[in-house]
Amino acid sequence: QVQPVESGGGLVQVGGSLRLSCAASGRTFSSYAMGWFRQAPGKEREFVASINWSGSSTRYGDSVKGRFTISRDNAENTAFLQMNGLKPEDTAVYYCAAKAGYSIYYHRREYDFWGQGTQVTVSS
Repeated sequence: QVQPVESGGGLVQVGGSLRLSCAASGRTFSSYAMGWFRQAPGKEREFVASINWSGSSTRYGDSVKGRFTISRDNAENTAFLQMNGLKPEDTAVYYCAAKAGYSIYYHRREYDFWGQGTQVTVSS
Protein backbone atom coordinates (compact mmCIF):
# COMPACT_ATOMS: atom_id res chain seq x y z
CA GLN A 1 0.00 0.00 0.00
CA VAL A 2 1.00 3.65 -0.26
CA GLN A 3 0.48 6.63 2.02
CA PRO A 4 0.20 9.96 0.20
CA VAL A 5 1.51 13.13 1.82
CA GLU A 6 0.72 16.49 0.21
CA SER A 7 2.83 19.64 0.32
CA GLY A 8 3.13 22.94 -1.48
CA GLY A 9 -0.09 24.64 -0.54
CA GLY A 10 -0.26 28.25 0.55
CA LEU A 11 -1.60 31.71 -0.10
CA VAL A 12 -1.37 33.12 -3.62
CA GLN A 13 -2.88 36.06 -5.46
CA VAL A 14 -5.34 35.79 -8.31
CA GLY A 15 -3.56 34.76 -11.49
CA GLY A 16 -0.65 33.25 -9.61
CA SER A 17 0.73 29.73 -9.63
CA LEU A 18 1.41 26.96 -7.15
CA ARG A 19 2.86 23.49 -7.51
CA LEU A 20 1.54 20.81 -5.20
CA SER A 21 3.52 17.67 -4.51
CA CYS A 22 2.31 14.31 -3.31
CA ALA A 23 4.99 12.02 -1.89
CA ALA A 24 3.83 8.45 -1.52
CA SER A 25 5.59 5.90 0.66
CA GLY A 26 5.83 2.29 -0.46
CA ARG A 27 7.72 0.40 -3.11
CA THR A 28 4.82 -0.09 -5.50
CA PHE A 29 4.05 3.52 -6.37
CA SER A 30 4.12 2.78 -10.11
CA SER A 31 1.27 0.30 -9.61
CA TYR A 32 -1.06 3.08 -8.56
CA ALA A 33 -3.07 5.68 -10.40
CA MET A 34 -2.94 9.02 -8.64
CA GLY A 35 -5.58 11.68 -8.31
CA TRP A 36 -6.10 15.16 -6.93
CA PHE A 37 -9.36 16.27 -5.38
CA ARG A 38 -10.36 19.43 -3.55
CA GLN A 39 -12.93 20.44 -1.01
CA ALA A 40 -14.07 23.96 -0.26
CA PRO A 41 -16.00 24.79 2.94
CA GLY A 42 -19.58 23.60 2.73
CA LYS A 43 -19.04 21.80 -0.55
CA GLU A 44 -18.51 18.20 -1.60
CA ARG A 45 -15.08 16.89 -2.46
CA GLU A 46 -14.52 17.61 -6.14
CA PHE A 47 -12.42 15.80 -8.74
CA VAL A 48 -9.51 17.92 -10.01
CA ALA A 49 -7.18 15.67 -12.00
CA SER A 50 -5.93 12.11 -12.30
CA ILE A 51 -3.06 10.27 -13.95
CA ASN A 52 -2.50 6.63 -14.74
CA TRP A 53 0.40 4.54 -13.50
CA SER A 54 2.82 5.48 -16.27
CA GLY A 55 1.81 9.09 -16.77
CA SER A 56 0.66 8.40 -20.33
CA SER A 57 -2.97 9.26 -19.60
CA THR A 58 -4.43 12.20 -17.70
CA ARG A 59 -7.89 13.53 -17.01
CA TYR A 60 -9.11 16.88 -15.64
CA GLY A 61 -12.18 18.36 -14.09
CA ASP A 62 -13.95 20.91 -16.29
CA SER A 63 -13.20 23.77 -13.93
CA VAL A 64 -9.41 23.34 -14.16
CA LYS A 65 -8.87 22.25 -17.75
CA GLY A 66 -6.23 24.33 -19.47
CA ARG A 67 -4.94 25.76 -16.17
CA PHE A 68 -3.81 22.76 -14.12
CA THR A 69 -1.39 19.99 -15.10
CA ILE A 70 -0.94 16.68 -13.32
CA SER A 71 2.28 14.72 -13.64
CA ARG A 72 4.26 12.07 -11.81
CA ASP A 73 7.80 10.87 -11.27
CA ASN A 74 7.79 7.16 -10.47
CA ALA A 75 11.49 7.15 -9.65
CA GLU A 76 10.78 9.68 -6.89
CA ASN A 77 7.41 8.20 -5.80
CA THR A 78 5.87 11.61 -6.28
CA ALA A 79 2.92 13.11 -8.10
CA PHE A 80 2.51 16.79 -8.87
CA LEU A 81 -0.23 19.29 -9.59
CA GLN A 82 0.92 22.44 -11.35
CA MET A 83 -1.73 25.13 -10.92
CA ASN A 84 -1.60 28.24 -13.08
CA GLY A 85 -4.03 31.10 -13.53
CA LEU A 86 -5.44 30.59 -10.06
CA LYS A 87 -8.86 32.01 -9.26
CA PRO A 88 -10.59 32.67 -5.92
CA GLU A 89 -12.89 29.71 -6.61
CA ASP A 90 -9.83 27.43 -6.56
CA THR A 91 -9.56 28.06 -2.81
CA ALA A 92 -9.93 24.70 -1.07
CA VAL A 93 -8.14 21.93 0.73
CA TYR A 94 -6.42 19.81 -1.91
CA TYR A 95 -6.15 16.07 -1.38
CA CYS A 96 -3.93 13.55 -3.09
CA ALA A 97 -5.24 10.00 -3.49
CA ALA A 98 -3.93 6.68 -4.75
CA LYS A 99 -5.80 3.88 -6.48
CA ALA A 100 -4.25 0.46 -7.13
CA GLY A 101 -4.64 -0.31 -10.80
CA TYR A 102 -3.50 0.41 -14.34
CA SER A 103 -6.43 2.41 -15.58
CA ILE A 104 -7.36 6.02 -14.89
CA TYR A 105 -9.95 6.93 -12.28
CA TYR A 106 -11.91 10.07 -11.50
CA HIS A 107 -14.49 9.19 -8.86
CA ARG A 108 -13.43 9.73 -5.27
CA ARG A 109 -15.01 6.44 -4.15
CA GLU A 110 -12.61 4.53 -6.41
CA TYR A 111 -9.54 5.68 -4.51
CA ASP A 112 -8.01 3.52 -1.78
CA PHE A 113 -5.59 5.83 0.04
CA TRP A 114 -5.82 9.53 0.88
CA GLY A 115 -3.50 12.18 2.20
CA GLN A 116 -4.37 14.69 4.90
CA GLY A 117 -4.71 17.59 2.50
CA THR A 118 -3.00 20.91 1.93
CA GLN A 119 -4.72 24.29 1.99
CA VAL A 120 -4.68 26.50 -1.09
CA THR A 121 -6.02 30.02 -0.71
CA VAL A 122 -6.33 32.39 -3.64
CA SER A 123 -6.79 36.01 -2.62
CA SER A 124 -8.17 38.81 -4.72
